[in-house]
Amino acid sequence: MAPTLYHRISGGSLERLAALSDGVFAIVMTLLVLEIRIPTEHPPHSQNPVWVSGALRSESLLWHRLGHIAPLLLVYLLSFLTLGIFWMGQQTQLNHFDRGDRRLTWTYLLFLLAVTLMPFSTSLLGAFITYRLALGIYWLNLLLLGVLLYLSLDHAVRAGLLKTDVSADVIAAMRRRIVVYQLLYAFGASLAIVNTYLSIGFLVLMQLNSVITPRFGWLDRF
Repeated sequence: MAPTLYHRISGGSLERLAALSDGVFAIVMTLLVLEIRIPTEHPPHSQNPVWVSGALRSESLLWHRLGHIAPLLLVYLLSFLTLGIFWMGQQTQLNHFDRGDRRLTWTYLLFLLAVTLMPFSTSLLGAFITYRLALGIYWLNLLLLGVLLYLSLDHAVRAGLLKTDVSADVIAAMRRRIVVYQLLYAFGASLAIVNTYLSIGFLVLMQLNSVITPRFGWLDRF
């Protein structure tokens, strides 16, 4: 009798993979907001009466400093929505898989690696929001997420990991969704040639459109 190869029996639990993914997404989505610092030149918990009274007399200055972190808030909103969309995309795939295997697990682990890069690319874009290089790195993060999500679906189809009742139309819809979004991400990133704020604004509106689908979202028709 031939010995059982380890790689044929490893990485088959979709439940454990989904649980790990949920945990990683939850942590990363929380880390995004930690990059937003309270705009103050003094310790926020200082007991110095001069600082406290000064803070009370400087509300206009606080508004001014809050304006300085507006780019961070905008990029935070973009990244939170983006992670939510990719989490839903992964969960949609998992819901249609009957089982997993070693290659699928490692593809999803690489996908989660791309997810954990989001706080870095988000922080970089927030700090250098007018820099095309920062936006390009952010877009590469989105591209990596999309490519790995597509590869996981492609492998599942070829390896016969999908449930028996999953139709060809469903598979085509999942593939089409990834491709269309990646094309739109690329178009949005290309708008940075004109202005990075225009590029980010397009991406934010695109993600908001996805959130309100299917009733109002035209992207859901693809």
